[in-house]
Amino acid sequence: MNLPHVSGSLGIVHPLCIERGRNAEVWDEQGRRYIDFVGGIGVLNLGHGHPAVVEAVKAQVETLMHSAFNALPHRGYLQVVEALDRFVPVDYSLSCMLTNSGAEATENALKVARAATGRQAVIAFDDGFHGRTLAALNLNGKVKPYKARLGALPGPVFHLPFPSRDGGVKAEEALAALTRLFEVEIPSDEVAAIIVEPVQGEGGFRLLDEDFAARLRALCDEHGIVLIIDEIQSGFGRTGKRFAFSHLGIEPDLLLMGKSMAAGLPLAAVVGKPALMNALPKGGLGGTYSGNAVACTAAKTVMNLMDESRLRQWGEAQEAAIVEAHQGWCERFAMVGALTGVGAMRGIVFEDTENATGAEHLAALLAAGREAGVLLMPSGRRRNVLRLLAPLTTEPEVLDEGLACVTRALETLNP
Repeated sequence: MNLPHVSGSLGIVHPLCIERGRNAEVWDEQGRRYIDFVGGIGVLNLGHGHPAVVEAVKAQVETLMHSAFNALPHRGYLQVVEALDRFVPVDYSLSCMLTNSGAEATENALKVARAATGRQAVIAFDDGFHGRTLAALNLNGKVKPYKARLGALPGPVFHLPFPSRDGGVKAEEALAALTRLFEVEIPSDEVAAIIVEPVQGEGGFRLLDEDFAARLRALCDEHGIVLIIDEIQSGFGRTGKRFAFSHLGIEPDLLLMGKSMAAGLPLAAVVGKPALMNALPKGGLGGTYSGNAVACTAAKTVMNLMDESRLRQWGEAQEAAIVEAHQGWCERFAMVGALTGVGAMRGIVFEDTENATGAEHLAALLAAGREAGVLLMPSGRRRNVLRLLAPLTTEPEVLDEGLACVTRALETLNP
């Protein structure tokens, strides 16, 4: 694929150019149809061009396209934050800031935590991903390709092993590492925040250990540390619930969201306890495009569509289809390993075999899958975990067709 005016530092997974999309199907410029299991890397939980979102956006464009909220407020922003207060399942009233991207939400959460605590240090986790801006980069638990050649990054940031049944690290190991950190590296009263994904995205769709989550919540309360839960990829229904922290029985102090929040339009948010969100001086939060009127209209529509019963139904149906397909693949293909994640947020580990590494098997599968008519996405520190991000609204027959395409692609790798 010829990209003469695009920076060579951008990594392209699939060398094609799509022209249009409808729910879980896309067509390239040559008219070839594909089933999309990439979903904009978690942006399209409601699929390409959901009719309700499209109609709402069209009407909004004719009324008001944009107003910088911190200069001239508009009703769409106010309606979104009011809707978020109802939509996010926590026991306190939310204070909110809308942003353009998940990375921007992360950056502002760090500002809020520093201002509220008077501390600077942050604890993050191995294999985590929180964005590509400079401060967010240092939170990421992976050097290549995100931190390479950049030198010193904003900090201080410390990393812990991520405890998960999907990753082989037990809660006791992570807690021991945290105890050591407080004894050897930095005292707890200098830590402003701990940031964690309840289900790691780039890290391979690994679910945080539930016992560790409870201990972490208690520890943050004990030491006055802000618990930031990053649901930029796992939120808005991906796991069968509105937010994945509900699987763990805890609540965040600050919550990050984005990706599927506005069904493909740029919108994200940092929300949380008012005492934290109000810690910065007047004017300390804001942004020119943050809370764009058209994106706000999309977000309101998304939240209206994502009631609990629909999310549960969508999640259970997709989970059942993936689990069944995975069982068949495990029986037939030596490189297919464990299933990770929860609900419809599922990853499949590809193992090393005699003739190739797991990463090599997965790279070959991405190419073979594309030829078979399905678009796939890798993840994991070694890029050996297939992450499945089909829209939650994917028609059952289209989902089955996409999984069958994966089977055909695997057959070409392992005749």
